[in-house]
Amino acid sequence: MRLYRFLTADDTSAFCHKVTAALNAGWELYGDPTYAYDTGNGVMRCGQAVVKEVAGEYHPDLKLGEL
Repeated sequence: MRLYRFLTADDTSAFCHKVTAALNAGWELYGDPTYAYDTGNGVMRCGQAVVKEVAGEYHPDLKLGEL
């Protein structure tokens, strides 16, 4: 099955570490990153979609970050 996650965080090194950890766990980048100003919190936010192929069947209870 093909899994999809959208990673987000404030524009800090923590976001880069989050994406790097996903890549090292076998996830692949999917599309371009996003970057937008969060007016509610007064910070820039980043986002990046990632995908991964794994064995098994999808069900909504999957913990995607643990695969």
